[in-house]
Amino acid sequence: MPEALKLDFGSFAAPTRGVLVLFCGEGVKFGPATAKALSSASGLLARAAKAERFTGKSGSSLDIAAPEGLRVDRLVVLGIGKGTGLAQKDFVRVGGMAMGKIPASATNATIFAELPGGPMRADQAADLAQGVRLRAYAFDRYKTKRKEDEQRPQRRRLVVATRDAAAARTAFAAREAVAAGVVLARDLVNEPANVLYPEEFARRAQALRKVGVAVEVLDPRALKKLGMNALLGVGQGSTRESRVVVMRWNGARKGEAPVAFIGKGVCFDTGGISIKPASGMEDMKGDMAGAACVAGLLYALAARKARVNAVGIVGLVENMPDGNAQRPGDIVKSMSGQTIEIINTDAEGRLVLGDVIWYAAQRFKPKFMIDLATLTGAIIVALGHEYAGMFANNDQLAERLTKAGEATGEAVWRMPLGPEYDKLIDSKFADMKNTGGSRWGGAITAAQFIKRFVDDKIPWAHLDIAGTGFDSRQTDTNRSWGSGWGVRLLDRLVADYYERRGA
Repeated sequence: MPEALKLDFGSFAAPTRGVLVLFCGEGVKFGPATAKALSSASGLLARAAKAERFTGKSGSSLDIAAPEGLRVDRLVVLGIGKGTGLAQKDFVRVGGMAMGKIPASATNATIFAELPGGPMRADQAADLAQGVRLRAYAFDRYKTKRKEDEQRPQRRRLVVATRDAAAARTAFAAREAVAAGVVLARDLVNEPANVLYPEEFARRAQALRKVGVAVEVLDPRALKKLGMNALLGVGQGSTRESRVVVMRWNGARKGEAPVAFIGKGVCFDTGGISIKPASGMEDMKGDMAGAACVAGLLYALAARKARVNAVGIVGLVENMPDGNAQRPGDIVKSMSGQTIEIINTDAEGRLVLGDVIWYAAQRFKPKFMIDLATLTGAIIVALGHEYAGMFANNDQLAERLTKAGEATGEAVWRMPLGPEYDKLIDSKFADMKNTGGSRWGGAITAAQFIKRFVDDKIPWAHLDIAGTGFDSRQTDTNRSWGSGWGVRLLDRLVADYYERRGA
């Protein structure tokens, strides 16, 4: 984060400075600790609520500067409606809402982790703090001048007041690790392509060694030796060399099969010879959001000492149109031995994934494989920016991903696979072509292409995150162009099904 936000937990005591954020239910009802802290300002609050017609409705807020009777600079009251039946993701969202009401210039703030019915549990207070951490993120490192309302102090201190600060602090440790993984992913997606190119992405991935991740970087010579010609073909028009990075976290028994995550890492995508329109091309710096998620996830798993063996592999390329670039009509031989006719050089992500998925399956023989890619505009046409498209060869894995999405708010929607779509990528000259040749079902034919590189004995899911990985909808926990989408989803999948149960 640009500013150093020190986040800690404390007791329910009225602060003597900064911003105080409180929660109330319908009818402006407070919990006992909150009511006690407000006792000297209850009259002022009642008058302000009446004047602003504030009733505590969910999502509403009341903001009072220099409140009489309190020693704080500002009082913010957030309405949460009935305040009952809240799920984990709701506490994360509430934390984001609270952080969003604290002025950027504030150096001190306190949030009371109490509902109208009483104090939040330690885990709920920790979830709230994770929402604070996620909402506090801003990517403005390249701004040399800021507007007055964008000025941020060098250091900020925020205290989450709770009934048991020690227990909340313990519960927050794992959540903070996951939030840090999200922040890492956001940073990678937000970086411009002249700063973050394949070699630089690989260099940053090596920093994960600090938390215990083993990192291996494969250069073009190694990739050529492996036969990753589909991946190398995408990057051959760029002066930036391609890379594949293998990240391994071993938190379970030695020799136990890992879970595997594969990310598309096109650090910039011009479309190659099949060049994209100029309008909006600047967004293609985010075409590596899948790889960013994988890096953030491996950081999160290692930082919270997840009891799982996990491997993350990212294919890093730049798709540029120079005299050495791949042409439409070219035929390449993939690592699997299958040949591919290039119909459109802008359908490049699936070429990268095909080689890396094959490599992951052959080398690691994982329990499952999940790939993430900002792959097709077609999935945005189908699902907008609310859901990522999910394609899977295994019903259990698909169901688990769906439940993890519901729990975290990073939702997925299962899309079909079938032989009828598979026929659309048959080629007259090679084993397959890299597009279906029409506008229809583009996300599905892309998934069918990737499936040809999957060992059907291994459960596999493909997540098309074109609508969620960058330039996605703004939420209470994300105001960043690069969302870091997928880190919390996949961490939850691992935590719920592949750690405690050892499935």
